[in-house]
Amino acid sequence: MATNVHLTRELEQFARSCVEQGRYNNVSEVVRSGLRLLQEAEARRQAFMTMLQSVEEETDRDGPVAVDDVLREIDQIIDAKVG
Repeated sequence: MATNVHLTRELEQFARSCVEQGRYNNVSEVVRSGLRLLQEAEARRQAFMTMLQSVEEETDRDGPVAVDDVLREIDQIIDAKVG
């Protein structure tokens, strides 16, 4: 599928520089690489938002938890894995 992308002068120069340095064969590869990074970042963002929603639902259901209790539980988990 052919798609035209208009880049700013700075982005065009950056993409061409990446090609000139031999890191990519052409500007299209640079753009695809950038889009893959964006795709990964969006997946991490979505996973984080899902986790936040889960924590919010748990807090609504079970009530808040003191930070000291959370830290103590984290220490116990680490100690169980390490020791």
